[in-house]
Amino acid sequence: MRTLHVLTGCTATGKSEWALRRAEELGAEIVSCDSLLFYRGMDIGTAKPTRTERDRVPHHLIDICEPTEPMNVSRYVALAARIAGEIAARGREVLVVGGSGFYLKAFFSPVADDVAVPAGIRSRVAALLDTEGLAALSAELRRLNPGGLGSLDANNPRRVARALERCLASGRNLRELEEDFKRRPRPFDGWFVDLVRLDRPPEEINRRIEARVGAMLRAGLVDEVRALRGAGFEKNPSAASAIGYREVLAVFDGKLRAEALEAEIVKDTRALVKKQRTWFRTQLPPHPVTRIE
Repeated sequence: MRTLHVLTGCTATGKSEWALRRAEELGAEIVSCDSLLFYRGMDIGTAKPTRTERDRVPHHLIDICEPTEPMNVSRYVALAARIAGEIAARGREVLVVGGSGFYLKAFFSPVADDVAVPAGIRSRVAALLDTEGLAALSAELRRLNPGGLGSLDANNPRRVARALERCLASGRNLRELEEDFKRRPRPFDGWFVDLVRLDRPPEEINRRIEARVGAMLRAGLVDEVRALRGAGFEKNPSAASAIGYREVLAVFDGKLRAEALEAEIVKDTRALVKKQRTWFRTQLPPHPVTRIE
């Protein structure tokens, strides 16, 4: 059976450094599982592997679309599956590297169904949210789901909107959609997935975050965001709301003092790490953790 070697971990654990060494040991090529490395021009704020690092070990799924172009997990799975197959056909090992939860989960379980939401339904739901708010959205969703909303986070407008869109588009309720979803095959059936997670003590992570943010700012993060704004990347919320980018945009818009920028990015990155730790613990299958002291 073919093997997918998966290396993950929180932001600032040092995945990129370890991945290069591991890829060389295995004779592997790296497939990125980072939801921001897809975008051209988002280099400094994403700590994107350098050209030298990419020459050292072949990397895939980096710089594959413009920052104005939305990416989704279905497209990612199709690309990752094709590339993994091509790498294996060359007699090389596949090393998946990254910490973006939803994309990472695709290697272990289904993450997307086949419900196609027409643009008209998406627009209608968006208009209802804009004009009448989350309460109206939830009321409509509950009307279509008299048996309840299950584990849906009813306080999250985006998730409620997506759930309502899927119910309206499919004509089914959330329970039926969930049951259908559970019967879907795993995207990487036929592969053995070898998962390893890197971790460091919290104080070491904090130190590395501070050093990383400082280095990004010195390398020109503000100028990078200025260029991206000029190119219209705010049309893609996934790109423009990423940590490092959203804080610089807040400075541009007068919502954050320039002298507070570095501390704000550090604070938000620490909060992200806390969420990542919880996600890894609750959403991934049992896996070994390599602790770096």
